[in-house]
Amino acid sequence: MKNRENHKADRSQSLCAIWKEKKGVVLLYGLLRLSVVLVLIAQIFNRNFENVFLCVLTLVLFLLPSAMEHWLDVDLPNTLEIIILLFIYAAEILGEIGAYYVTYPHWDTILHTLNGFLCAAIGFSLLDLLNRREEVKFSLSPLYLAIVAFCFSMTVGVCWEFFEWSMDHFFFLDMQKDSIVHTIGTILLDPSGGNRPVLLDNITNVILVQGDGVQVPLNLGGYLDIGLLDTMEDLFVNFIGAVTFSVIGFFYVRSRGKNRFARRFIPVVGQKNPTAPESSDHGDPSGQES
Repeated sequence: MKNRENHKADRSQSLCAIWKEKKGVVLLYGLLRLSVVLVLIAQIFNRNFENVFLCVLTLVLFLLPSAMEHWLDVDLPNTLEIIILLFIYAAEILGEIGAYYVTYPHWDTILHTLNGFLCAAIGFSLLDLLNRREEVKFSLSPLYLAIVAFCFSMTVGVCWEFFEWSMDHFFFLDMQKDSIVHTIGTILLDPSGGNRPVLLDNITNVILVQGDGVQVPLNLGGYLDIGLLDTMEDLFVNFIGAVTFSVIGFFYVRSRGKNRFARRFIPVVGQKNPTAPESSDHGDPSGQES
């Protein structure tokens, strides 16, 4: 009986500590979950079961920050955790269900930039935490950590574009949004049949010829590019986000974890591994001797 009371007391103290340290995160988490639940109920009444699935998926994804802290024994900074929660909500609820991807042309660009930043943060943090554990017998330079974070982020970005292409190719979901262009160069129209590109300029209209020979003019104002420009733009802004965080991470390690701005995005070792030195208080997080 006494053990049960002690367990309840410890749990109560733990919840109080979490509330004190992560008050903003807890409030945002509650508001976002409430919003998703309300959207879920509305989609059930509208019998839009695809959006119901997106709402359920969003609620599951909201658990990721807490799961990462538990599985990896790390403490996520409040700023990073808030960005992750807002990113999930903006991508699934606002972007997909609210159709922000269509309503706001740069919505997808903003999220891909943020995705590059977050993936670089995750890649950097995983390696940095491993680098700072006493039982791991190697040390990596700040530059190497930054390069790995950048490569990790770009790899995730490329894999996501592979996924989008697969959905478009096999299920015609148009995840790689089309673009209207007015100038193209193509070797298919080379009169000599060679490899010399022919420039087509001032394209204003396209005629679609169907299988039965019926011609349908598409008044698009230009040529319909299927996904290429969207993919390259997504990878480019992912590159910008990855470079931005890699630079932040580099100076974070160089300053031995004393960079206050960078510490808002870098997880630290949790309580289960007290022998691992904290970067902000115990020497060089890069693992190198001073």
